[in-house]
Amino acid sequence: MRRLVVTGARGTTGAERGPAPTTARWLGAIVAIGLGLTIAAPPARAEPLPSGSMGILFGAGSGTGAYAHRLGIGYYQFGAQAAWQPMATERRVGWTLKWAFMFGTMYYADAARIDLYLRTLQMDFMAGIRVRPGASPRRYLALRGGVELFRSNELIGPSNQRAFVGPVAAAAFEQYAFGAFMFNVDVRYGLIGSGPSEIAVLAGASISVR
Repeated sequence: MRRLVVTGARGTTGAERGPAPTTARWLGAIVAIGLGLTIAAPPARAEPLPSGSMGILFGAGSGTGAYAHRLGIGYYQFGAQAAWQPMATERRVGWTLKWAFMFGTMYYADAARIDLYLRTLQMDFMAGIRVRPGASPRRYLALRGGVELFRSNELIGPSNQRAFVGPVAAAAFEQYAFGAFMFNVDVRYGLIGSGPSEIAVLAGASISVR
């Protein structure tokens, strides 16, 4: 009788209760719930970047090729720039339009026969593409080309003119900051094959415009 009672007690404690849940099963349930919430969550929406910008720029430049001595070397003490380049954060490539002008003072210029320095005004309009090189949606590279108006206070040989029009090209690095500003560094070359040619490095700061 005692053996039957003990056997019955053991049967109720093992088979009727069943196996206890393990840690692996709890982790599996948590992972499944997490995956379900991730799939059910709506996709992240693209955020539009500021479409336009307006600001100032300055820099330095030098004549190149046959115009190295005619233009000399100098700096751009003041300039302005404006750009229109609508783009959203999920896109890696977009288009861009840019307008700029700047006043320059060139030293050691052979073309400066009356004044001590050769003074220039350059105005250009360019179009091109912008590329996001990495994961950050605030950093871009731009390639632009367009037309430039070049004017000086003295005649520049060999054509002995003061005003020129011709092609110009530029490569730029652009960085958005604080949600309302954009900083840029441009390497610019022009006029290309049709007048005074020079290479310039320009830095600028702009206010973003929605």
